[in-house]
Amino acid sequence: MSDAQSDWSLPDDRGAVRDALVSWYEADHRSFPWRETDDPYEILVSEVMSQQTQLGRVVEAWAAFLDRWPTPADLAAADRADVVGFWTDHSLGYNNRAKYLHEAAGQVVDEYDGEFPTTPEGLQDLMGVGPYTANAVASFAFDNGDAVVDTNVKRVLHRAFDVPDDDAAFEAAAGALMPAGESRVWNNAIMELGGVACEKSPNCDAAGCPWREWCHAYETGDFTAPDVPTQPSFEGSRRQMRGRVISALKEYEELPLSKLGPRVRVDYVPGGDDGSADENGDSDAEYGREWLRGLIADLEDDGLVEAVESDGETLARLRR
Repeated sequence: MSDAQSDWSLPDDRGAVRDALVSWYEADHRSFPWRETDDPYEILVSEVMSQQTQLGRVVEAWAAFLDRWPTPADLAAADRADVVGFWTDHSLGYNNRAKYLHEAAGQVVDEYDGEFPTTPEGLQDLMGVGPYTANAVASFAFDNGDAVVDTNVKRVLHRAFDVPDDDAAFEAAAGALMPAGESRVWNNAIMELGGVACEKSPNCDAAGCPWREWCHAYETGDFTAPDVPTQPSFEGSRRQMRGRVISALKEYEELPLSKLGPRVRVDYVPGGDDGSADENGDSDAEYGREWLRGLIADLEDDGLVEAVESDGETLARLRR
């Protein structure tokens, strides 16, 4: 085992982890026009614009740019001052990115006969195209990229699988997770996860995060990450309690509510299924059977847990 992998590990069933993420992404994701094309020029323009601009604002600028210069040849033939002026008018960040994009279009036309290189290595020969952008274009245009590792992906890997804040470890984990030959859907999916579910302020349940079953942060309530230096307060929250339910069921596979409750909260007071008091006469405890049933119902709605009746007792177990 390499040093990068010495103090962390991915779940044994990586196939289930991959399938869960891809299924979640394909069922519902944010719609951006560059996700609907495999044209490398259109994807390159989106990647360069996105480097300093929120994606919602990029949509309008991207469409206007391609309407004005729809092909690399059109952009290469344009006056550079016009391209830079467009960049400035749309508040797209550093003007040198417009200059580099203009020059890269000229390279594609003059050096590559109008055809883009198809590999991350080849794409890096274009002006202003660094490793990240080259890999993105190779992934989304040609399905020929490596696992993307940006700030959002680092946050996801750190929280979900306790990968340490180390570039080599992040590269190793991302590469080990990505299914071979599927960089287009995988990189889109994991970036979407970081963008809508695992943001700096996590949105696990509302976004239906597909990795909650395996997630270290969801289990412990510690949502710190490389770009989130201050830990939010999740102590005692329902999110933390749901994580404890998942953790307990991962350890024991199946538990009756009477045994699950104390493993979720030490102050759990069971009460009776029929609302009767427990041996202490307390039927309205804040953390009683109805509270636990509510947690289980939430997790059932999310497709993570199922509750079954057996010999007059309610059992909870992970959904397989």
